[in-house]
Amino acid sequence: MSEQIPPASVPFGATIFTDGLLDASVQHGVVRLTLGRLGADNKPVPAGMLVIPLVQLGGLTQGLGRLMQQIEAKIKEAAPAAPETPPDSFTFGGR
Repeated sequence: MSEQIPPASVPFGATIFTDGLLDASVQHGVVRLTLGRLGADNKPVPAGMLVIPLVQLGGLTQGLGRLMQQIEAKIKEAAPAAPETPPDSFTFGGR
């Protein structure tokens, strides 16, 4: 397991940048997610820990899923539209 970061080491309201999840555990109804970031040597290092009551995990993941859907919709809106009709002619094999 990765190095544990005591909860007191990250002040309330602190912003934690993460590149991903290093470790996850559930003990006594509490989910602990060790968030990681890439260090100077391009290897993952702990960035902080997110501690969530297990009963709240479903709501949190659903909220993140909705956020992802909204982001995907915005990306589709911003993408250039593909032509609806193909060009009038094609040339294959030099014909």
